[in-house]
Formats: sequence, structure tokens, C-alpha cells
Amino acid sequence: MTSTTQKYLSQAAHRTKVCFRVISADGTASQINEGEPAFSLIFHNRRAELRVMLFGHVGLLESYFVGDLDVEGSLQMAARAGMDMGLDQPPSGLLKLRNAWHEFRFNNASVEQAKTNARFHYGLGADFYKLWLDLPAMMYTCGYWKEGTQTVEEAQRNKMDHVARKIRLAPGESFVDIGCGFGGFMFHAQEHYGALGTGINTTTEQVQWLQGEIAQRGLADKLNVVEADFREIPGQYDKVVSIGVLEHAGRDQLLEVVRAHADALKPGGLGMLHFIGHAGVMDTEFYIRKHIFPGGWIPSLSLTLQAMEKCGLEIVDIENLRRHYAPTLDAWATRFDERWAQIHALDPQKFDERFRRKWRTYLWTCGEMFRSPNGHTHLFQIVFSKGNINADSYPMSRKFLYT
Repeated sequence: MTSTTQKYLSQAAHRTKVCFRVISADGTASQINEGEPAFSLIFHNRRAELRVMLFGHVGLLESYFVGDLDVEGSLQMAARAGMDMGLDQPPSGLLKLRNAWHEFRFNNASVEQAKTNARFHYGLGADFYKLWLDLPAMMYTCGYWKEGTQTVEEAQRNKMDHVARKIRLAPGESFVDIGCGFGGFMFHAQEHYGALGTGINTTTEQVQWLQGEIAQRGLADKLNVVEADFREIPGQYDKVVSIGVLEHAGRDQLLEVVRAHADALKPGGLGMLHFIGHAGVMDTEFYIRKHIFPGGWIPSLSLTLQAMEKCGLEIVDIENLRRHYAPTLDAWATRFDERWAQIHALDPQKFDERFRRKWRTYLWTCGEMFRSPNGHTHLFQIVFSKGNINADSYPMSRKFLYT
């Protein structure tokens, strides 16, 4: 193994307690930490080692994606070791250049490109997502693992109730679910709270599936879905729900998307922003933008609050659910691995070995990112109002959420 690659992998070894082996392209083996290795990194050629020299942790991941590197053993523990060691910090100059070029090519400034970016990820089909998300809601966002929660299905029901209670959703009220996905929250809010919902979604495949599901359930008079960009929300509503949307606004479109949220809310109404956010202003991880979410950008909490203030919204409550995302992602990753044969059978060309490696990396590493004590990526829920609340319009304490 080249001395540079060896140095990269060993210089921060003291930061992790995870034991692992590294086998270089020439067959040389070394072990990090004492004990039984949780995994082995196996370099098959010098090309993989060169990628690490040039691109650090992204070089490691991209070598794994194409089969120049194998991870034998637990990918989850490999991700944990990487997070412990801080292999992604600081990104190299070449990675910054690649990230800047990606932003130039795939930014969400235009509605057309934003739609293309969304379909790249969310347009993979309901049959794909059904195999590893919760059923029947198929909520593709962080669950709420309150004490006693055993399954991701329970966690997602908890989350939907948590959101509905926070915005005081009531029978007969109108609400808009911005970025509604497969409509899980819409169906839950109508069935359990008697509210009337409109979904906004920019992904054609999800819109078509959801339209059919609404019709099949006989709910066309209570629910509907509109194919539109998140900056083009029609009408105004009593309540606004936005679960996992701000991450797709794009680096320079945050204010536009927040303003659209504000414009969609009636005066005196309540809304919820549920989003992945950084603690501090920083670049979004390149590999996940390149391979998983083109155009995606994780906003900071501070910039999000500034945008909300500029749009005349009052911040009512902020909750950090970072710890809840790790078990959610663990559940998804476990099911993805267990059901890979079924996923592959859906479309062997689309869901090939490279796809499998990219997606299991994405799911397992994100779980460890949210679990890591060293991370800067969190999950925020912000309750907001259009106009200041008072004692009559919103309770004076959080007690109502838990009784």
C-alpha cells in the first residue's frame, strides 16, 4: 500500500475503538486496534489507492461503488469507524472543486432541473420503496422513537401524530403537505384528524401513484395532489406541513422555498418545518450529492431561521430529533439488505450491484452520521405561525403534546 494511503487510514486510528483490517493491493495486511476485526477493507488494485490519495473518504466510497475496493464484514461498523476518525474532515481541495462543479451543473435554480434532480431519487417507483420503508404509510423521513417504540412502523405513526399535534390539526381544517411523497401523512391526517389535505410533489412517478391511491380509497373529495415545484404552491391553507423538503431547496433557493411556505399559510395559521439541518454553515457532503441526491443541500438552522424571519413567520418551537434518525436509518438499511434479492428482481439493470453498493452505503453511513457524537448534522422540527400566537391560539406549555 502506498505510504500516503496508509497514513490517511492510520493517522486518526486513535479516535476510534473499532478494530478493522486493511489489505492493500499488493497483499500487505495491517490491523487497526486490538481485538477481532469488525470489518476488512480490501483494495483490489492501485487505482483504488490512488482515489484515496486524491479524494480521501470519497475515494474510498467510490472505489467501493465500482468494485475496486470491498468491505468484508460490517459496513455499519466501517461507517462508524469513519465517523469516529473524522475521515471526511477537512475535505480536500479537489473535493471542494468537484462539489463546486456539481453545484454549477445540477443546482436547483430552475424548476426543470429541480424536477430532474428529484426524479433521480424519488422516481424509482413505489414497488422499490415498499420493500424497505414502513407500510402502509411509506414515510421516507425520520421517525419518532418515543419510549417503548419497537418498529419503524410505530416510529412513523408516532412522527405523524407528533406533527399533527404540534400544529393543532383539527377536523375540517385544510392543510398542505409540501413534498408529500407517497401521501402517508395526508392519509393519516384525514383518517385520524378529519383534516382536508392537498399534497405538493414535483416527482411525476409519485404523483401518479398517489393519485391512483387516493381514487382507490375513495378520498378524492378530501385529498388531492398537485404536481408542482416547492416554490409554486397554489392557494392558502389553515395549516402547512413540510416534512423533508428544505434539504431539496438547493444552496441558493432556501429563501424562495421558505417564502412559498409562508405564502401558503393563512394569517393566524400554524405550520411545521421538519428538515435535516447543519449546526453551522458548511458545505453538504459531496458523495451524497453526486450519487444519491443531485442538487440537494443541507441548510443550516441559523440560515433557515433568518429566512423564516424575513418571511414574517414567528418561531413557536424548535425540537432537535437527531437521535431519532439513527434507528430509522438502521431499520431501512437492514430491510434494504435483507430484501435486496427482491429489489434486484424488480429491474436487474436499474437495481444492479453498483446501485446496491451506493444505496447501502448511503443508508448505513447516514445512520452513523446521526448517531455520531462528533457530527454537525441534525434533524429539526420548527413550529411556526403566520402572525404572533397568543394564549388562545396556542397552549402555554408543551404538556398538550404528551397527554
